[in-house]
Order: sequence, then C-alpha cells, then structure tokens
Amino acid sequence: MKKTLAVIATIVIFAALLTGCGKTEKNTIKVGASVTPHAEILEVAREILAKKGYTLEIVEYNDYVLPNIATDTGELDANYFQHLPYLKNFNEENGTKLVSVAAIHYEPFGIYPGKTKALDQLPDGAVIAVPNDGTNEARALMLLEAQGLIKLKEGVSFTATVLDIESNPKNLVIKELEAAQLARALEDVDIAVINGNYAIEAGLNVSKDALAVEDKESEAAQTYANILVVKEGNENNEAVKALVEALRSEEVRMFINDTYEGAVIPIF
Repeated sequence: MKKTLAVIATIVIFAALLTGCGKTEKNTIKVGASVTPHAEILEVAREILAKKGYTLEIVEYNDYVLPNIATDTGELDANYFQHLPYLKNFNEENGTKLVSVAAIHYEPFGIYPGKTKALDQLPDGAVIAVPNDGTNEARALMLLEAQGLIKLKEGVSFTATVLDIESNPKNLVIKELEAAQLARALEDVDIAVINGNYAIEAGLNVSKDALAVEDKESEAAQTYANILVVKEGNENNEAVKALVEALRSEEVRMFINDTYEGAVIPIF
C-alpha cells in the first residue's frame, strides 16, 4: 500500500512539474536581436511584458543570418534586427518563410570619416567601404549618389550594386565588407557607409560624427524601417501580439528618442 501511494505521489508531482513547465514555455517569448539598439529597446519592452505575465528572453546576435535561421527553425519565437528588403531577399535566397508583423524604428545610414575627414577632401582613387549584403549595399550606394560622388544607372534604385555605377568621376574604389566590420575598417579606408546599429555599437553618433546622413523623409527611410519578424503562421500568436504592443508603446518611443539622439527614429 505504501509503495502504491509513493508511486501515485511521484506521478502527481511529475504531472505538476510538466504543467508548470508548459505554462512557463507558453508565457516565454524568445527573441533574437542585434546588440544595439534592438536588444536595448527590447529591455524596455521586457518590463512592459512582465506586467502582462510574459517573460521576454533576449538572445543577442552579431550577424544577420543566424537569427533568421533560428526563427525559421522555431528556436526563436521572433527576431528584431532587419528591414523588409533584407528579409525578402533572405527568404528568396534561403527558402525560409519569415514575415514582418510590425515596423518599429528606422536607423539612418551615415557616411563616416576614416582617413579622409570631409567629403570635399576625398582624393582621386579614395577607398570607400560599404556593406556587402545586397539590400544594404544598394542603400549605401544611393547615399553616395545623393552626395554627388557617383551616379547609378537609371532605375536601379534598391537593387543597385557596384556594377550599376554609371559614373565615378573620382575613380573611387568601393570596398564591400560585412556590415559588422565597417566601423572597425575606418582607419584603413577613406570613408565608410555604416548601418545605424553598427555605428551606434562602435560609439559613433549619426548627428555628430557622420559627414552625410539619409534624409528621414527619403524613400529609404520608409523602405528600411526595422521590423519584428516571425515565422509565417505565427502572426496572430497572442504572445507575439503582446510583444508588438510593448514595442510600439509610449515607453519605448520615449526611450528611443531620449537615448539615441536621432540615430534611431521610432516610426509608430
């Protein structure tokens, strides 16, 4: 009899543990993010979500590939680091089925000084570093074109590559690098066009340090908003909806405006 009771007690305890684990998993949201500013913004959202009974687990990444793979395989519930053109390109190249559920902020691209400290001082044959991934390279080239440094072929827009440079009067050498390496390369190049999050991470301030910046009213600003991404089919998940609401809250808006001084702009 005692043995039977012990077995029953063990089964009850095990069942309780399983129930508890299930509840924890259901209320935990695991999100992959770039360190800056995405993970920092998510920290603000974490506090908001906690009040609603959700635990936000933030996993930091230093590249643009792994968080998408992890979201597609289900290791992550969502990710927050990219813009829509990059996401579309990634899906096409990798066969993933990821979708945007909300646009949160925009990070203006900036041109930062390396060996050369002003755009009008660029020598003939100057070396300019740009991101090597398709969508961000186009964006960088468009910013260089806006400064009159190069001219792109008509109509290429957000599909532009170095092969689409029609005119290059200063014979500029465009050096394609991984986005995360651009800030580190400044001492070796004349100037670099750097993604907003990596500029912030390197201690660069777009309003103080950049030689030129994307116009916040430009087509790029609307096109390259940073988005919250989930696997297709999870768009209406209650936890995802709660995360979107937290990220688009007034608390997050105030944090972005007060913290990044124009280097990150909320678009909600």
